[in-house]
Amino acid sequence: MNEPSQQKGHAAGPCIMVIFGAGGDLTKRKLIPALVNLAQAKLLPAQFAVIGFSSGDLTNEAFRDQLGREINEYATNPVSPQTWDWFAERISYVSGDFKDPEAYRRLKEQIDRVDKQQGTQGNRFYYLAVAPRFFSEIVQQLGAAGLTTEENGQWRRVIIEKPFGRDLESAKKLNREIKQVLNENQIYRIDHYLGKETVQNVMVFRFSNSIAEPLWNRSFIDHVQITASETVGVEHRGGYYETSGALRDMVPNHLFQLLSLTAMEPPISFEADAVRSKQAEVLQAIQPPSPEEVLSNMVRGQYGSGGPDMLRYRSEPDVLQESNTETFVAMKFMIDNWRWGGVPFYLRTGKRMPKRTTEIVIQFRHTPFVLFRNTTVTDLKTNRLVIHIQPEEGISLHFGAKIPGPVMEIGEVNMDFDYLRNFGRSASTGYERLLYDCMMGDPTLFQRADMVEAGWKVIQPVLDVWSALAAGNFPNYQSNSWGPKAASDLLARDGRAWRLTD
Repeated sequence: MNEPSQQKGHAAGPCIMVIFGAGGDLTKRKLIPALVNLAQAKLLPAQFAVIGFSSGDLTNEAFRDQLGREINEYATNPVSPQTWDWFAERISYVSGDFKDPEAYRRLKEQIDRVDKQQGTQGNRFYYLAVAPRFFSEIVQQLGAAGLTTEENGQWRRVIIEKPFGRDLESAKKLNREIKQVLNENQIYRIDHYLGKETVQNVMVFRFSNSIAEPLWNRSFIDHVQITASETVGVEHRGGYYETSGALRDMVPNHLFQLLSLTAMEPPISFEADAVRSKQAEVLQAIQPPSPEEVLSNMVRGQYGSGGPDMLRYRSEPDVLQESNTETFVAMKFMIDNWRWGGVPFYLRTGKRMPKRTTEIVIQFRHTPFVLFRNTTVTDLKTNRLVIHIQPEEGISLHFGAKIPGPVMEIGEVNMDFDYLRNFGRSASTGYERLLYDCMMGDPTLFQRADMVEAGWKVIQPVLDVWSALAAGNFPNYQSNSWGPKAASDLLARDGRAWRLTD
């Protein structure tokens, strides 16, 4: 069983972080700001260093200067000069090709130098902020260079970004290849959604409140909705999106992570394997859809124009003129277990939506109307719990209350919890918790191999049907709308409606 190597709440132990793809957007926009936030929170060890590895021909000083300019633009909190000076002293750079063994020899030499200078005690983790085609290559090269071997109590870990594979077979292949070099407890498959406070709070809300868990089942819940919508289009990512699409980009990772945390059985503890085993059970309980179910329960869409400032998807840079790539997905799944039998889970994600939001909606069942049949009340609203993940973070409970007056009338009331209002918080990138957990040896919020493969197993039949049958009606929704009509029809057939469009 994987257990955190140290007690949390204080600085992590000595280590080096090596960032592959150090010249990319993820490094400057998320990773360096997250590390600086950890430094300011006193959660980085004094014996810490960052080594950037990329193809750009930079000196240590040039790389530090570049990051120094970028942190002023991308920091989520004011950075004190003292913090940045401390951090910059621990930054160095190695130039090389990901496929060149000689580059890894130079990297090893640099790691050894930094280890002696900063006293990092031989501990290190590698962050693969690179295109997925390099994941296996880099791990194999690290292994060949002797950079992944754990000995004398020293640890080596690798953080792998999404997407982890592009279908079930490629995910299995990637798992096989990296496990030739790494043990499972060295592999940290990251999903930055799980760094968000409200995502982690799903488990806390369920399992620490006695009013919640007894209702969290098919006897009281009518259905669950999970939405992740964006107002932007693909922007400069057209080349990537053409090989991915909304289904691959969002569902097997982000949305299935939210689904599994919402639907999982109580673990015996919050230890990593206990939690992840329960998440895996949920994914394994979703029956992969038949071709007929794909056609009836899975909706795909592609955005058209929404005015002069909103190009249709097929007019975006690096997108094919007759592209069949989906930018919107809506899906209905059933979880085949005792707790959730008969309760549909509706998932949707899309670009160019009217609102940017990620949320989980727990829709409770109707109460009997019998008490109100001789009153003016004609319709009883159902109770609804909404877990807001981004951009607002909080939880809302919607329930009925009598409107003051002599006549029996019921109005809908909202009871809201907001993280900022109740606890206060400094802005974060969403990566702070995940980087800290990796340093601490806690993989709870990272995906295990069986979780990844279980997610792709559910999605694979959809990929197969959609690749065999071209969508003949693309584009089928306007920008700044809630997707194609078929997405609304998916719920309407069941007598339900999406929360943000009902």
